Amino acid sequence: MTVTAASREAPGKIKPPRERILEAASELFYRQGIRAVGVDAIAEAAGTNKMTLYRHFASKDQLVAECLRRHAAEIDAAWDGIEKAHPHDPKGQLQDWLRLFGEFVTRMSERGCPLANAAVELPRDHPARRVIEAHKAGHRERLAQLCRDAGLAEPERLADSVFLLVEGARVDIQSVGHCGPGSRLVHTVQALIEDHARRGQ
Repeated sequence: MTVTAASREAPGKIKPPRERILEAASELFYRQGIRAVGVDAIAEAAGTNKMTLYRHFASKDQLVAECLRRHAAEIDAAWDGIEKAHPHDPKGQLQDWLRLFGEFVTRMSERGCPLANAAVELPRDHPARRVIEAHKAGHRERLAQLCRDAGLAEPERLADSVFLLVEGARVDIQSVGHCGPGSRLVHTVQALIEDHARRGQ
């Protein structure tokens, strides 16, 4: 049994099995794809065994769903941080979100968004699809609420446009790299927001 870097929190301190399994699975799913990774490989990377893995997760499907749920929670936490940094300032929140997402797209690896990748791989009835769909819908609604609160014209339409640009930029970066249209996401969205701001005055 191998204890990998994913299983260590600090020198001499090993993380609990469930945490190690989630970290190892998340990394393997992201790098190799969900279908390509079996539970044996996850257990080995987590420094544990299949019996322990199934003690914490009844199936690989449940493990996939929990990995994506954790990733979605990290994104939600970033949204919450933006809200706390700019209380009662929807325009400031929108600008900060755009800045942070622009930085994310710029440094994004060739594998792109774990949630988007999983959506392509998984069938409609997979339990993780509900996690993906709920998160994406929530992301779009937060954008719409910021647009409404900021007094921008046609907030629902603007939110849809920004959401589609963001999702498209993720795919574009994977397809053609950082020199394609996705690299101009921030400027494109900024111009769109400014146009809706003028029309909202």
